[in-house]
Order: sequence, then C-alpha cells, then structure tokens
Amino acid sequence: MTTKFVGIKEFRQNISQFAVKAKKENIKFIVLKKNVPILEISPIDEKNYTYIKLSEELRESEKQIEAGEFYTQEEVMSEFDLV
Repeated sequence: MTTKFVGIKEFRQNISQFAVKAKKENIKFIVLKKNVPILEISPIDEKNYTYIKLSEELRESEKQIEAGEFYTQEEVMSEFDLV
C-alpha cells in the first residue's frame, strides 16, 4: 500500500475522487492541516471488514447470552405461531 499526503483544503474539495483513488490504487491518504496529520483515509478490505463486523456481533451476542438476554427456540416458535 502506498501512502500519500494531502492538505485538508484539497481533500475537502475532492473527497469523492480521493475515495475512488484510494480503493482503485490501494493508496492510504494522510490528511494534513497546517502540516499536522489529522486524518488517515485508507481503503477497506471488504472480506476483512465483514469478518470484523461479524466478530463484533458475535461478541455482543455472547454478552447478551451471559446476561440472560435471549429467547429459547420454543419462545421464538410460539411468538411466530409455529407451535
């Protein structure tokens, strides 16, 4: 991955172009304000992002189960009149 620096004004004026370029050319942009880095813009690997989101949701589900916040199969079936 290549890293490039861009000023905040240029970034703000061309944000959609930077997004497309980051994805297409696998470039990470560091946005500067008065030569101080304030943002990092990098493309997202869709497979990795999906894995991360799923992992977060599973951790949240595990917390809910530990706290007793769940429904049994019978309760779900009863709720949808499947019993």
